Amino acid sequence: MKRPRLTLALPIILGFLAAFPAQASAQSSDVPAWLQKHVGLNDGQIAPVVLHRARALYQQKRRKGQVANPCYLAMDATRPSTTGSGKPARRFYIICEAQKSFRAVSSGYGNGRKLQRADFSNGRQCARNFSNAEGSKLTAGGAYVTAETRTSFKGYYSQSGKRRPFHRTFLLYDGEGDTRNARERAIGGHPAVFLKWQCRFPNPDSPHADKDGYVPYGKLVDYTSGRSNGCTTWSQSASREILDLVEGNPTTLYLYPASDDINAVAKAVTSGKSLSQAGLYWNATCLKAIGAPKFWPKKTLQPVINKWRRSLPKQPSTDLPICK
Repeated sequence: MKRPRLTLALPIILGFLAAFPAQASAQSSDVPAWLQKHVGLNDGQIAPVVLHRARALYQQKRRKGQVANPCYLAMDATRPSTTGSGKPARRFYIICEAQKSFRAVSSGYGNGRKLQRADFSNGRQCARNFSNAEGSKLTAGGAYVTAETRTSFKGYYSQSGKRRPFHRTFLLYDGEGDTRNARERAIGGHPAVFLKWQCRFPNPDSPHADKDGYVPYGKLVDYTSGRSNGCTTWSQSASREILDLVEGNPTTLYLYPASDDINAVAKAVTSGKSLSQAGLYWNATCLKAIGAPKFWPKKTLQPVINKWRRSLPKQPSTDLPICK
């Protein structure tokens, strides 16, 4: 097995060490050797600051008795959605130190919105905009603890010539600080797949039938590593692993970048300062693509979203057509 290359990470690691010697010293001395091999900026590796904060959050919650899960989670939303070869890039991390296990998987980030008064939409490859405003459809970085799961029926789809029910499980998050409104925003984690409704068919024996005995039918759409409504979204195989890991046994999730990181990076970019010299981190590929990130605080963006919602015309309710 080839040892992961750390050369690309060296400038930012050195900058982090110089700017935050106490944090970096604790980080380098505490992190076991097997885990240090996974630290870096290449695909499948975790950036030093992301690991440091994820470990600190997990250890704090363990000491307080708020979590007992032997594993913890982290995400780096500054990374691109796909690699240079077009494969889903890995930016979500499952770390189990007791088992010496580290796994990196893909995950989506918030796609945002493009409104007349404000454009806070994100492209498919890199996230520029972040927010904790309800209805923004954007990612908010910071500290979370996984909570309960909810499984809901989405409709029927075809598999092997048969119509089968599709249920999707949603993992709720509880946040703190900027992320304390995670439940209000319906922010959590789930498989990156949805059912695009096409029609409805009679199935009065189904427990999901409406008052007229119909159920919705559609096509499954997989958007692994793409954008979401602000939630973390994983492939179906990774979702099963994560949901099994935290079901009835909560753990922590640290999602980078937090609002302070975003503002600091934007300020450094505007002033022409080197991120490494300033002790800051952002994925270099995405920073080049977006120019500078932006955090839209709830107090600024929420009135814009609320006014836009009030301006929308009321849409008449329509029924899906009958399947042929």
